[in-house]
Amino acid sequence: MKKIRVVVVDDSALVRGLLTEIINRQKDMECVGAANDPLIAREMIRELNPDVITLDIEMPKMDGIDFLARLMRLRPMPVVMISTLTERGAEVTMRALELGAVDFVAKPRIGLAEGINELATQIVEKVRIAASAHIRRATQTGLPTTTDAKTGGAALPLRSEHVPIGRVSTEKLICIGASTGGTEAIKEILTRMPADSPGIVITQHMPPGFTTSFAARLNSLCQITVQEAVNGERILPGHAYIAPGGKQFRVDKSGANYVCIVEDGELVNRHRPSVEVLFKSVARVVGRNAFGVMLTGMGNDGAKAMKEMKDAGSYNYVQDEASCIVFGMPREAILHGAADEVLPLLGIADALLSKLGATTDRYRV
Repeated sequence: MKKIRVVVVDDSALVRGLLTEIINRQKDMECVGAANDPLIAREMIRELNPDVITLDIEMPKMDGIDFLARLMRLRPMPVVMISTLTERGAEVTMRALELGAVDFVAKPRIGLAEGINELATQIVEKVRIAASAHIRRATQTGLPTTTDAKTGGAALPLRSEHVPIGRVSTEKLICIGASTGGTEAIKEILTRMPADSPGIVITQHMPPGFTTSFAARLNSLCQITVQEAVNGERILPGHAYIAPGGKQFRVDKSGANYVCIVEDGELVNRHRPSVEVLFKSVARVVGRNAFGVMLTGMGNDGAKAMKEMKDAGSYNYVQDEASCIVFGMPREAILHGAADEVLPLLGIADALLSKLGATTDRYRV
């Protein structure tokens, strides 16, 4: 068996040692090098040609974000970030995912040795996923294409000659499920949605403490309002609601209105939040007024429930393999017969708008 070759980059000798030990315990992977700063890591990558690197964010000489930006521009490869459970850590992690990191592990602020050992299963799973991910070269700057769509950031391609979608937006609901690679895929769709789009509900696999920064980042880039879902809140047109990390999120009805239900619940398909929970509720509550979207991610979470949505009358889009970072969840949705259309990521928003009654000319990007 060809082992997954990993280089660990972290300024903490303790963390380097722990990660090296965790990786070397696996029969299918080995730590071929450990560097305490990005400059040493750069030489190791050249010499050792690893399959994956784990990368700390805060390091001497060059921080992890600067190093990641250069790496993804010059030598794109799978990277798993090692983040801290802080507000700044969450914000910087979102930036790392924008730059092309496949995924991240949130390490504890206290009890580091015990915490990392408790995360061992998650760490090695994410390294395995990263090793098989489709990695793309970053742009020269690695910067997003806009500053703020709501206040006139000019670089984002906004729609021209916009004709309001109208009454349909109060009846329809768009629901999106994603995992590995999903933060950028979701951004790609939401930044193309007009201010009067139907309400959008989203489950992205993400731990507690990170969805707040994710929602805030998207809100600054989109014409619609993007926020974390709040229990009991009415789902409005022109708004997107993201499942809070560590909670289950589903849709219910109160009178004529759709509402968010956010609650503690059991893990479903090993996830909380789970796409299965959201999609199953949409099949039951929304039925033929729903549009389903399954994006990049590992595993099969949501595939069965997406088929239930289709059987209830929803129209479903699934991201194609070529544009996925990881094709697991989309593949399972297709195999379950849940897809009405399989499209590249960049085609999904236009297809949605066209299906809602808008012409492609009105929403051309």
